[in-house]
Amino acid sequence: MNAKASPVKKRPLWKWALVLLASVILGVMGYAMLQFLALADNDLHPIAITLAVAAVLGLYALGVKLMEGHWPRDLGLGKLLPHTMLGWLIGFVYMTLVSSTIVALGNATVDVRGTVWEEICWWLLVFLTVAVGEEMIFRGIIFRQIDERWNTWTALIVSALLFGFIHLPNNGATWWSSLAIAIEAGLMLGAAYKWSGSLWLPIGIHWAWNFTQGNVFGASVSGNVAGGSLLEMQVNGPDIITGGDFGPEASIVAVTLGIIYTLVFLFTWNRRP
Repeated sequence: MNAKASPVKKRPLWKWALVLLASVILGVMGYAMLQFLALADNDLHPIAITLAVAAVLGLYALGVKLMEGHWPRDLGLGKLLPHTMLGWLIGFVYMTLVSSTIVALGNATVDVRGTVWEEICWWLLVFLTVAVGEEMIFRGIIFRQIDERWNTWTALIVSALLFGFIHLPNNGATWWSSLAIAIEAGLMLGAAYKWSGSLWLPIGIHWAWNFTQGNVFGASVSGNVAGGSLLEMQVNGPDIITGGDFGPEASIVAVTLGIIYTLVFLFTWNRRP
């Protein structure tokens, strides 16, 4: 995370770009493997998927060591539990506030839904693979390498825009929904990464964000319908407030709250734990 501790600025631009490209390709391959294991209809044991998550993070660490000459500083095991738990709390509160505000504005209703706990627990694991894969690529690789080579603001903007617009092919996606994801999630998760100095915090936020949205409130998650949920959210207002078919994260409520979260991280990162 500290550019002064790395010779990356002295590296020729072509070599830096090559390392970045190779790192992204390696990360995408790892993420694709996680998604295949999590979503394939093969009744794979949850422990096997958890071990695959650990293996992909180990692959990330090895890639950093081989291509950049040092072990990653953002996977410290001492921060794994506290930062993941803090991230979970932040992500859960964020999406609860977003959904509750939409309901309070009269643009959605929420009903208790009878569901299967086994299905909910399975989606908890699926969203872990999503959080680990995407945070590894967009924060651990893209944000970190741009931050080390250039500066934090460039890293925030570039990684956020890329993160937002990879969601454009999703069901119900629009240019607005992609911009909303870039602002509220791309910036917030990048700022959380910078604030904490570790991947565990943005992984926790991302994990809880998706699970709370899809499997607690029963809303669409980036245009995709998750499995079983505790509640069922039915929207009945304009898309700018409800997020429409894409889900609450495409609402102006989510964008506004995401900006607030981002600013808190940015203005307090010198006092990070």
